Amino acid sequence: MARSFLLFAAALIWTYGTANAAFETRATAAWVYDVGTQTVLLEKNADTPLPPASMSKLMTLNMLFEAIRENPAVSLDTVFSVSARSQAMGGSTMMLQQGDRPTAEDLIKGVIVQSGNDATVAIAEGLAGTEDAFARLMTERARNLGMNNSTFVNASGWPATGHRMSMRDLGILSERLITEFPDFYTFFKMTEYHFEGRAPSNRFNRNPLLDLDIGADGLKTGHTQEAGFGLAGSALQGDRRVIFII
Repeated sequence: MARSFLLFAAALIWTYGTANAAFETRATAAWVYDVGTQTVLLEKNADTPLPPASMSKLMTLNMLFEAIRENPAVSLDTVFSVSARSQAMGGSTMMLQQGDRPTAEDLIKGVIVQSGNDATVAIAEGLAGTEDAFARLMTERARNLGMNNSTFVNASGWPATGHRMSMRDLGILSERLITEFPDFYTFFKMTEYHFEGRAPSNRFNRNPLLDLDIGADGLKTGHTQEAGFGLAGSALQGDRRVIFII
């Protein structure tokens, strides 16, 4: 991850964790929000639909968290199947193989820590039958949550025509994950995970802010050539929580 990107994200936390100082950014789009006061501290092109890369995995996780909370048949221990399509996913993976039987908890950790594209397909197929059907449900749920500038074509954020999210929508989603699912949110602080000893080189959380002493405790990075670098992050300093999307 580019050093300038990391320093900018850290500066956002420090700036808005202490005072509402003016802040300029060269980022394409940004949105910074104080959860306690419900105040938008900074916004730039916040409602512009943009390629979200792996940050869209937050919506996949939201769908799974909702299923666990609302469907008695789904729990952290629920076993999911891994299809040939899931195994064939490129990019970041947790190296799932067709026939594996990971639990929902395994897949959550694989998505958060390893940014597993294969894990998102397993979740999608397990909850909706196909990834296409799941993406339609993601978009429908986004509209219900007031995320009006988000459209999902897949579960992973893999580059695809029309797959878009706005910074404000990512902020709405991030706040929901933090406030509605506090027990699940603790997974976002995990710094290392691998499934059955696989993918040892991809076992570390890609959120570099977790290693800094700034109160950061989530959420998700994203990067593709199309999207560039992105981060949906949050930090808690004292009793003040700030969400920042860039």
